[in-house]
Amino acid sequence: MAHLLFSNPPISCARRALLFPILTAGILVCPAARSQGVEVPVLSIKVDQVGYPLDGPKVALVSVPAKAFEIKRFGDGRVVFQGKLGPAQLDPDSGDTVEAADFSELHQAGEYYIEVPGVGRSWDFHLGGSVFEHAYYLAMRAFYGQRCGTAVDLGKEFPGYSHAACHLHGEFHPSSGATGERDNIGGWHDAGDYGRYMVNSGVTTGTLLWTWELFGAKIQHIKLDIPETGNGTPDILNEARWNLEWMLKMQDSDGGAWHKQASEQFPGFVAPDADTLPSEVIGTGSAPYKSTCATADLAAVGAIAARVYRPFDAQFAARALDAARRAWQWTEKYPNVTFKNPPGVATGEYGDANCADERLWSAVELWRTTGESAYHEFFLSQYARYLSHLDTPPESNWSDMSPMALESYALSRRKDADPKAQAAIRERLLAAARANVATTRAHPYRMSLNRPDFRWGSNGFAAGYGMELLIANQIAPNPDFVDAARDNLHYLLGRNTFSLSWVTQVGEHAAQHPHHRPSASTKLPWPGLVVGGPNVGRQDEVLAALPKDLPPAKVYADEQASYASNEIAINWQAPLVFLLAGELP
Repeated sequence: MAHLLFSNPPISCARRALLFPILTAGILVCPAARSQGVEVPVLSIKVDQVGYPLDGPKVALVSVPAKAFEIKRFGDGRVVFQGKLGPAQLDPDSGDTVEAADFSELHQAGEYYIEVPGVGRSWDFHLGGSVFEHAYYLAMRAFYGQRCGTAVDLGKEFPGYSHAACHLHGEFHPSSGATGERDNIGGWHDAGDYGRYMVNSGVTTGTLLWTWELFGAKIQHIKLDIPETGNGTPDILNEARWNLEWMLKMQDSDGGAWHKQASEQFPGFVAPDADTLPSEVIGTGSAPYKSTCATADLAAVGAIAARVYRPFDAQFAARALDAARRAWQWTEKYPNVTFKNPPGVATGEYGDANCADERLWSAVELWRTTGESAYHEFFLSQYARYLSHLDTPPESNWSDMSPMALESYALSRRKDADPKAQAAIRERLLAAARANVATTRAHPYRMSLNRPDFRWGSNGFAAGYGMELLIANQIAPNPDFVDAARDNLHYLLGRNTFSLSWVTQVGEHAAQHPHHRPSASTKLPWPGLVVGGPNVGRQDEVLAALPKDLPPAKVYADEQASYASNEIAINWQAPLVFLLAGELP
């Protein structure tokens, strides 16, 4: 039976920031620390390395046979809690046999670690009311680190994390149907490369704007220490606007939006300002040259921006709505102009054979903002065929926008919403959330990923499952939804088979070598970035060289060359921000 203790035995404490660790047989070995008699954390004890809120479940996991555990206070080693480990569970996804250390009864704020007799100690973690606030700050500020077209400097907390202004010259590629220069400075570098892509910007920026709409009261006073801080607009909206302004520049005078701005080939692993390849606006290669998916995403994001920014900058809100209306009109004329890389272009494609789901999303967001019946009627005529898309996550969250479209309608409080449609969507959403909770509770690692989810961007799926649970909680508040969402956050922040925080510089043992050109150029992992995660597709040479019999959850390498498991991407980053914001008090 677990019980609290307040004895004070003299226990030596491990120190953070151990240098040059070597992973051997599941134990973190640091020769310098060991020679100095410092107790070193072991990878077989998995904790959320950020921490746990004071209220709600608090569970660590142990993947070697043991019977009991102790919670000790960092600094003096005082034992504050003791408990028995739960029954062993085999996790077929990782091959681990896992036992749970439940310390939910501990409600004393502070910094702690877990010690398992005969096994070792865990990484340090916090208990507190706003335990995820700094993680939110770093994850959201990571977008500032991705800014294109300006100098970036992460400041005193991260000296050396900076670069000069980059990609200051834009021009039209022959595939765009235009020639000459184009003032398309701005936006976010999409991933580990320096391209900027409209469809991925759409889902990313839309998710951040939803974060403000749903959790603005929790994050409105969190300053991100970006150039716009203090201008009277909340910083999450300041940062989102940097990318929104670029998206608006990608719109042609006829209302259509070009698909991407990138070089023809990926640059080398150089700093952003050292990339001298031409930054080109790339189109479909034939009339009308713009793509429907990109244009519909602009319509959706512009419509959300119109209602979100109105209290802070009515002129910008009006400009965004005008762009959204013109984009919608273009998609009515061209309902499914798809994109493939033109000959000679090998940068990210983000190709999608069907743009109907993007149009559904743009229609619902325009209706929510304007109340105009044409948008509403379009949505009501189309939504039912997408209901099943709520049951399982899409292959990639940028390629199927129908879940966001349906969720948006379910979240709407407009009085002219159709009761039958809203009830059908909400019923499906809540059923999926309840199934998600059941999956999370049954999984030995207490997260929502199913075996097929260990593919490209699996960590984005984990964050996405958490996001879906918090959206369901907005519709029908349920502590089970919140707890299961938080379980996915625990997985991302260290409670996984590797005992690794998948978010750079968040936690004592975090990913160190992301496939990310700024990190490679500085030889430092830029902070707050979530990496892709385990991927059975093994699309790079590093993963292909791993043992063939590895279980899905272990097909991962913390190496720069592993773009299939260790790249970063803004569309994985945004649901992480949403999840962190939703878990703030």
